[in-house]
Amino acid sequence: MPKYLTQNEAFMKCRKEGNIIVIEDVDTEKVKSILNIADADVEAANYIKKNLPKQSNQWNSVYKLYYDALHELVESFLRFERIKIENHQCLFVYLCEKHPELEFNWDFFEKVRTKRNGINYYGLPINFDDWKEVELQFNLYIKKLKEETKKKI
Repeated sequence: MPKYLTQNEAFMKCRKEGNIIVIEDVDTEKVKSILNIADADVEAANYIKKNLPKQSNQWNSVYKLYYDALHELVESFLRFERIKIENHQCLFVYLCEKHPELEFNWDFFEKVRTKRNGINYYGLPINFDDWKEVELQFNLYIKKLKEETKKKI
């Protein structure tokens, strides 16, 4: 697994590697569509977890769907700044660095990103306790990002 980077270290690395790209236009229709996709991801996750036993191996799916919704919402929010970011770590660090007024926590983003990467790339499953540890913060961040993005549309 990659070494943990502080917010400042990650931001400097992303800038140095050229992972923050300027785009010309903001496609508000695309942003609206992505908001709908994020809502659908959360709805699907909630449907799965509704009757899911604690010992189920489907917590991976719930986690990944919430993560995808979070990622989609951050990307949509940052489109209004006319930037595209090459990877998830840089996307999250840019949000934290450039929008401290939103009071998002870098460590939370790193935690869920590395857990999700553990599922996808290293075969490390998520269990019920892993999910419960982040559920509230996922919901708060998703709600806040939807609100802030809708203000910009």
